[in-house]
This record gives sequence, C-alpha cells and structure tokens, in this order.
Amino acid sequence: MPTWTLEPGHTEAEFRARHMMVTWVRGLVKDVHGTLSFSFDDWSDTAFEGEMDAAGLWTGEPDRDAHLRSPDFFDVESHPKITFRGRFTERTGDNEFKAATDLTIRGVTRPVTLEVVYQGQWLTPFWDGEVNRGTLTRIGFEARTRINRHDFGVSWQDELPMGGVVVSNEIRLALDIQAILDDDLEKTGAIRYYRQAEDVPSEVQAGTADAA
Repeated sequence: MPTWTLEPGHTEAEFRARHMMVTWVRGLVKDVHGTLSFSFDDWSDTAFEGEMDAAGLWTGEPDRDAHLRSPDFFDVESHPKITFRGRFTERTGDNEFKAATDLTIRGVTRPVTLEVVYQGQWLTPFWDGEVNRGTLTRIGFEARTRINRHDFGVSWQDELPMGGVVVSNEIRLALDIQAILDDDLEKTGAIRYYRQAEDVPSEVQAGTADAA
C-alpha cells in the first residue's frame, strides 16, 4: 500500500458556525501534519492520521480568535493539538468514500463520519531553489462532516431574546487535503523539509515553483 505525507502548506481545515442566528462565521486552521496509506484500486485498506495546531486558528477578527483560543472554547494552552485518526469504510460513488474517524478536541475523542471526495493525482516538479530535483506525485481529497461542539467540551454559550443563541451547537467542518508520495519525497530529497518542518519556511516546505 503506498504511503503519503500530508503537505502542510496546502492542507487545511475550515470550521463554520452560525452566529447570532442569522449569519455564518468561518474559521481556518492550517499547518496540518499527518500521514496516509492509500491506493485508489485498493481503497478498503486506506488509513490516515494527523494533527493540527489549535492555537493557529484564524477567523479574521483578533478579539474573536483570542476568545476561541481561551478556555471558553478550544483552551489551547491546555490542549494545543487537534488530532484525527481514521480509515475508509465505504465507497459511495466513483470517487466518493465514507471514513470512520476518531477526532480529538480539548482532549476529548469522539467518532465522526467523514464524507470524502478523491480529487485525483498529478505529477509535479520539485524545485530546490532553481534546481529541479525530480518529480513528486501528489493526490488530493476534500472531506466534510458536521459535529456538535458540546460533545467535545467546546460549550461556551450566551442566550438571545426569543430563545436564540450566539453560537450554533452544530459546527460544519470542511477539509482540503494534499499529500505527496513518500517514495518520491525520499528520491528527490524533499523529505528533509518535512522532518525539519519547524525550521523551514512554509514556502520551502511546499517544494514547488508555485507556492501559492
């Protein structure tokens, strides 16, 4: 079974909550690290795991971000990582799958079912400065689910007149995932950027000429 490494520069998780009963607020967590075992022709053995930095969440409003990082919500000082681990359980279409996933937020783990779409595979160059070191095989997925935030202890709330609430209980999650074949990372030497991820700028970790 081929193994893959998630490409943190182009993998992200978006969360979406109803605000004041009338609009949506979206947040984003990037710098997602993890591994994947996947073959399109032998999908039933697919497995994955990873983590993301809860303190890195961003909604575009600094005061709101600070509140989300506080003990009222994610409590990132005590629980800095959001983690996930799962496997594909069902093929629901040509490129669609279901995945059973254990999601951990604030130290609480709950089962979550992901609806996954396989976006395909492509060969790309690996540029190290101005030198093309070889070819990297990339694959992509998008995944969606809905969770009740109270199941994970993310339970701050305030009430509005007529039975309204400030923040919805249901949170919609969407993930965009890019992964690179481990064999290609080794052959090109690009693997060193993932082994030293904390010391390497994100545009270098991407390992492509088109970091955007």
